[in-house]
Amino acid sequence: MQTQKYPIVDRRQEPPEQSIWWSKLSLAQKFSASSLGKFGYELSFVRNEQGHSLAVLMCNSGVAVITEDGDINTSPDIKVR
Repeated sequence: MQTQKYPIVDRRQEPPEQSIWWSKLSLAQKFSASSLGKFGYELSFVRNEQGHSLAVLMCNSGVAVITEDGDINTSPDIKVR
């Protein structure tokens, strides 16, 4: 009987906790970002506007933002360059 060998594929990615932006998130933002991570969103950066932080996550061509309170908006009016 012959065994078939499959190529090894490493699907691991950098955990979000390793991101330089992760430490800038509030606890509520971290919880919401983890929830969005299950759908493929990744934390891209944190923007500070008028003293409030706004986490920006990307997934393919989609953008989502998370307020300091953890509120998620998957259709934000935001320009990403």
